[in-house]
Amino acid sequence: MKEDYYEILGISKGASAAEIKKAYRKMAIKYHPDKNPGDSEAENKFKKAAEAYEVLGNEEKRAKYDRFGHQAFEGGGFGGGGGMNMDDIFSQFGDIFGGGFGGGFSGFGGFGGGGQRRAKGSNLRIRVSLTLEEIANGVEKKIKVKRKVQASGTTYKTCSTCNGTGQVTRVTNTILGRMQTASPCTTCGGSGQMIDQKPADADAQGLKVQEETVSIKIPAGVEDGMQLKVSGKGNEAPGNGIPGDLLVAIEEKAHESLQREGDNLHYDLYVSISEAALGASKEIQTVNGKVRIKIEPGVQSGKILRLRGKGVSSLNGYGKGDLLVHVNVWTPKTLTKEQKEFFEKMATDENFQPNPEKSDKSFFEKVKDMFS
Repeated sequence: MKEDYYEILGISKGASAAEIKKAYRKMAIKYHPDKNPGDSEAENKFKKAAEAYEVLGNEEKRAKYDRFGHQAFEGGGFGGGGGMNMDDIFSQFGDIFGGGFGGGFSGFGGFGGGGQRRAKGSNLRIRVSLTLEEIANGVEKKIKVKRKVQASGTTYKTCSTCNGTGQVTRVTNTILGRMQTASPCTTCGGSGQMIDQKPADADAQGLKVQEETVSIKIPAGVEDGMQLKVSGKGNEAPGNGIPGDLLVAIEEKAHESLQREGDNLHYDLYVSISEAALGASKEIQTVNGKVRIKIEPGVQSGKILRLRGKGVSSLNGYGKGDLLVHVNVWTPKTLTKEQKEFFEKMATDENFQPNPEKSDKSFFEKVKDMFS
């Protein structure tokens, strides 16, 4: 089971954004690989802290984590930190340390041991529309995506500016002595490589657009507006770079008869006065097909029937919601002469006089029960 992000950073759930940043900065300095060479435990804590900050340091991701826990970032990754590599981590440091940490933070060795920086390809964004049935049970979608890939025949050579290191080192004299700083090479973007040869159909970076079918596993319980991340399925980067990610925005299609409220579903069932008085068997729609329910004689309009486990699967894995069937007794708007005479006779009949029992809850009590 994954550790709690708040516990990793040693903060409370009510911590402010400044407190979260301060806690991460403290851990990043303490467990930085260059301060702990060969210490796998320190490197592991360093990566965990970065993953925790990527989520808690983002207001939107933090809100999802507080609501759904780690489940919010599973099933392809909802923009969480599960697939972070060292390049992703060092890219955070411009925000945390005010720039420069990832490119030569006084004595820490810059890019995590002096290695060259691997460029990352750009992310792609698509929108996927899902039916309520697909959301309720989870689904695997195969989507065609046009992404940039390295063109066949493209070759690279060592950057002449940085000699393949990806960094440009500068030494300056200060009152404290000679200070050495390193920054990404502007010629190759920090990759250490330049285009040598490329085919005619490739762009200036040696890439070309190619259509690819991507399989996306969408877990049950996602909500409209959520974003999944499919790692490595964005645009590729030149040379030995890291591919970008495919960001998938979820769009929920409206259902013709069911309304969603979290994990619960609502269904409006209309019955005639005769059915309400005599009882009936009615067929209703669920996300897993139709089911038949029994309406007891004397049912009142506003009665709510709860079908447990017939709602949407919970994103955090805690079972399923319920289907709430709202009974509405339909009053005819026009009557024949015989029907009108019948109701006129019944107007003074004792059985037709409103006589609610204590067990018959008011509308406001039903609403209160529904939300509790």
